[in-house]
Amino acid sequence: MRPVKVMCLFCTTVLLASTSAHAQPSVPSTNELLKQFGAAPNGLARYNYLNSVVPVLDGDNKLLAQQLLATVDSELGLYNEAVIAFPFDNRIAPPKNTPLPHTDAWHSVNAADAVASLAAQRHIVMINEAHHDAHTRELTLALLPRLRALGFRYFAVEALSDKDTDLMHRGYATDTSGSEYLLEPLYGEIVRQAIRLGYILVPYDSDSASINDRDAKQANTLYEKVFAKDPQAKLFVHAGYSHIDKAPGNLGDDIKPMAMQLKGLSGYDPLCVDQVQFRDVAVGGLDFGFYAKVASLFSSQNPIVLRDQQTDTIWSADPRQHDVTVILPPVAARDLDTNDSKNLDFKLDVLRHIVVLPREPFDIDKRPSWLTLGGKRFAYPISTELCTKQIPCVVDAYYPNEPDNAVPADRYTFASPGARNVLYLYPGHYRLRAWNAQGTTLSQQEINVTTP
Repeated sequence: MRPVKVMCLFCTTVLLASTSAHAQPSVPSTNELLKQFGAAPNGLARYNYLNSVVPVLDGDNKLLAQQLLATVDSELGLYNEAVIAFPFDNRIAPPKNTPLPHTDAWHSVNAADAVASLAAQRHIVMINEAHHDAHTRELTLALLPRLRALGFRYFAVEALSDKDTDLMHRGYATDTSGSEYLLEPLYGEIVRQAIRLGYILVPYDSDSASINDRDAKQANTLYEKVFAKDPQAKLFVHAGYSHIDKAPGNLGDDIKPMAMQLKGLSGYDPLCVDQVQFRDVAVGGLDFGFYAKVASLFSSQNPIVLRDQQTDTIWSADPRQHDVTVILPPVAARDLDTNDSKNLDFKLDVLRHIVVLPREPFDIDKRPSWLTLGGKRFAYPISTELCTKQIPCVVDAYYPNEPDNAVPADRYTFASPGARNVLYLYPGHYRLRAWNAQGTTLSQQEINVTTP
């Protein structure tokens, strides 16, 4: 049974699966919560356990369980639920008195094209993600072929473990390739396509580092694995949150972020691309803050950046920390409908902005449209008939010749009987597999996905 690496704002630890997760105390302690979470044999078992204990928890333990649940929701293809389940809005507001861009001075351009253009003269490109929000992985996937064409040879992945020595030969991630985050299908697709494009994958995170030492160890590992051996190397880094910052502050005043330290070691100024600040955290609700003000002005179906109409400069909400600020499109236009202020029964006021969650009517089961990846993937209908009357159940789509423990091409979890939904898949041949919380295969079938 594989080890489960849990990384959260409340903990950084490795939990070894060793016991059954069937019997839980009514109100578990923090250690009991983490032990039972780590002992669960798969994502659906973790999902069932967390949903059973969240109602009886309070305080920091409740926040921890909700954060873990958000990660598991994402892993199980429940992307709307993942964002809603996250216990707080962790977007960092722009610096005080920073003017927000307006259409009279800025225009939007495709983020992947703009970042690739800026990367042409760089040796290091860093992009961040919000671990529970898989939408922040779409842009990395789009950048992989563009940066490879520019001569980027190394791709550093925070979630990877260096213990999976067969990964490059095998060509896809499995449930033992890294941390919990890597089990999410889009993250698995990033790894799969990076290998196909000829990147050398570089695991660089440390299981044992303390919070204060983690960024230093990350930077040193990247330097030793890449630039110490290949001084002219071009490196693309996919990291979490503020590890790509260029100055202290967001991680604590005493911590120098990984990007800052790697610049000092390598001599190369990294192109740092932030995409966690301007994203939709009000799925099914309303966002009255800085994100809504900007996203409502610059409408797009794809990740964008803003270019100055006079100077062609790319906008950054905080130039001290990042070179580029990416604006992700809302999950639904209604999330930015700031004119609707009726029936607001739940408010979260953090860092000078307000999010209201959720509103009715909202179909939480409707999967977000960004899963088409810009029209490259297509909806394939599935239903609980695959589950043989066992609910909840997970439906995975695997590429040919990839086993059950591979990270699937897409995945959806049914929590109610008689339900229907879709998987989003590239055209091609796949194996569908439905399975339950014990990991038992309920049904399998071969499918072909064609361009409509």
